[in-house]
Amino acid sequence: MRIKWFSFVRIAGLVSVLTYHFFKNAYPGGFIGVDIFFTFSGFLITALMLDEFAKTQRFRLLAFYRRRFYRIVPPLVLSVLVVVPLTYLISPNYITGLGKQIAAAIGFTTNYFEIMTGGSYESKFIPHLFVHTWSLAVEMHFYLIWGLLIAIFTQIIRRFDFDDAKKSRIFRRSVGILSLILTIESFTAMAVGSAGLADFSKVYFSSVTHSFPFFVGALLASFTGIKDIPRAFDRLMARSNVFVVSAELILTFVVLGLLGLRMQFSNRATYTGGILLASLLAALAIMLARILHNCTPNRQEPRWASFIADISYSMYLYHWPLFVIFSQLVSVPWAVVITLAIGVPFSALSYYIIEPMIAGKRPRALHGFSNVRLRGLQQVFVGAAVLLFAVTGYTAYRAPALTGLERQLWIGGIYQSTDQMTTTKNVVMAAVKTPSANGQTPAAPTKAPKGVSIIGDSVTLGTRDYLGKHVADSTIDAQGERTMDLAYNVMMTQQKNHVLRQNVVICIGTNALDGWQQQLDKLIHDLEPGHRLILVTPYDQRANPSWNSSKLADYERTLPAKFKFITIADWQKLAAQHPDVFKGTDGVHFAGRESGDIIYAQAVNDGLKAAAKTPLKK
Repeated sequence: MRIKWFSFVRIAGLVSVLTYHFFKNAYPGGFIGVDIFFTFSGFLITALMLDEFAKTQRFRLLAFYRRRFYRIVPPLVLSVLVVVPLTYLISPNYITGLGKQIAAAIGFTTNYFEIMTGGSYESKFIPHLFVHTWSLAVEMHFYLIWGLLIAIFTQIIRRFDFDDAKKSRIFRRSVGILSLILTIESFTAMAVGSAGLADFSKVYFSSVTHSFPFFVGALLASFTGIKDIPRAFDRLMARSNVFVVSAELILTFVVLGLLGLRMQFSNRATYTGGILLASLLAALAIMLARILHNCTPNRQEPRWASFIADISYSMYLYHWPLFVIFSQLVSVPWAVVITLAIGVPFSALSYYIIEPMIAGKRPRALHGFSNVRLRGLQQVFVGAAVLLFAVTGYTAYRAPALTGLERQLWIGGIYQSTDQMTTTKNVVMAAVKTPSANGQTPAAPTKAPKGVSIIGDSVTLGTRDYLGKHVADSTIDAQGERTMDLAYNVMMTQQKNHVLRQNVVICIGTNALDGWQQQLDKLIHDLEPGHRLILVTPYDQRANPSWNSSKLADYERTLPAKFKFITIADWQKLAAQHPDVFKGTDGVHFAGRESGDIIYAQAVNDGLKAAAKTPLKK
């Protein structure tokens, strides 16, 4: 039984996710589209379970798993096979660890693979082609656990000495209570687990913390249903007005859209209520669509809506890797067009032809075409699959283990560790060789040593070798993911050990967290007299004025007017003049390109030249 208007719930989820991935800055909360899908899946699966028990007084677990397998796995495998050959169009960086990515996707463990490898849904470096399959992992984990729990419940309830109608009512109530308990537990785990996190990917990816939208949908199913409907909900539908329900449904979609405009992945409020609110709104939309189905017995759902809903799952699979690939070759608008031009036909091919054939059924698209030989069509697809499997296997085997950026950071880290050991040794030896008159360690020097101390993040670490050779008399301490408070700790340690040089260059800000202004003010205040401070403004090609990194850069430019010992090295401005340096990158790092090394060193040296004309801190 197909419920009219459910297609619009699926479409709302798909449009939200696609808009988020295509235009993330314009629609920063579009990731709630995944929660719309989760809530709908929880409702639909649970409603079908309730219908099956009401009709047969049984729930066939293996049949349920088999249906889920045929619906989820073939489109997933096909999308991988289609996408991988297209990776030859772009940099090998984008297939780094491809074999592991594919294994995680097909093994439905991408969510925990990303957690263990330090991946972020916001993707600060080169994005994984199949990172979006984290949601399939969470969904599959829900199916496995929920199916098993339902099977156990049905076996228990079947033993009751009641008539079938009463057993069905007990089963429905039990499902509702269990759904409510699991919703509360999962949501609480996300809300509590998000406390103190700088990156919320751990609670976002985890099946434990992000399964509550499914149970919100399951809870709704226990109150409503598809075929087997409780009397209270049946009476509600009988009293409903088609115009009122239609208006309420449209309004619900509008509120979901506005929520997508307001929510932020990096805001903790998203995890303490935002995602739950999105799930509840999705549940409301599902309920209203179910009521509208009954209110419009003589109306048909538009064919275009049914088509988009049918291909929504496959389109979700194709859109992200295709967009990642083509956005490296053409502008974003054209990448969107190409992604849709390739994704829609392959999604339709998957749903209407290939998936039914794999399940042993006649393809949906061939109904009415009895003259089409199915066996010949199957042979064509098998041949194509063999070829694509060979290409995918070869590509995964030849894929690099590290991206160019990761190699640069790794090498830079080794050089830095060596330099730090040398610096520490020199400090200790100087103290040993220069005792005071009474044999004690000499007093701290009254003047800071001349030269340049550079304290930076992953951008600085990636260009560390070049920077060290082209910034005279400099030492460099850089680390990935370094924030202003961590840079403060490095500066204070060097200051305490009397190795902080006269010119202090702070290359921090891309990873700016809330409280960045207080952190920078503290760094300025605690810098001892005898130093100059050169602040390198952060650059992120993706950033808009609302980002912390943009606000930090604007604030830094106001400081020289207040503090004569502060100078700005405007990397943000200089980098924006050289967009080619960042082509094919994450928009922050330049992946070891010498052209990027040159302009970064130029920004630092320009800042140092300007600083030479300013006084030391008094």
